[in-house]
Amino acid sequence: MYYNQKGFSLIELLIVVAVILVIVTIAIPNFMRSKVAANQASAVGSLRSLNTACVAYSISYGQFPAALTNLGPIASSGNASSTSADLIDSVLASGSKSGYTFVYTAGSSNQSYSITATPATSSSGQNMYYTDQSSVIRVDTSGASASSASTPIGN
Repeated sequence: MYYNQKGFSLIELLIVVAVILVIVTIAIPNFMRSKVAANQASAVGSLRSLNTACVAYSISYGQFPAALTNLGPIASSGNASSTSADLIDSVLASGSKSGYTFVYTAGSSNQSYSITATPATSSSGQNMYYTDQSSVIRVDTSGASASSASTPIGN
């Protein structure tokens, strides 16, 4: 008997599946590393935006904002004010963006401020960031909270 074969044998299909699994095994860790790097870059960019917004707020209102939400979008009134200055988007004003949580702390009489950025989960980032009214962004790569004593970015 002579069989006319059509399609793939089981061995051929298993080889194809094995090759796909090898490719996926290599690709997923690279994807995760690039996602973490993108989140960290976004956090630094967000801190730069927040520093710029705080300086603009200070020029307009004579002091730094009391809270992060004060930099956010205009409320229903339609005019910018000290409680909704329209200097940052609503996502950043919420305190969470691209896998990082931003905590704004106003200084005494709102004449200073500090902002920390920490990863929401260990898979969203590894570095902790800190900035204040000096506009210097500092990083801590050890897993501890970043502070004014941490290393400035670029050094």
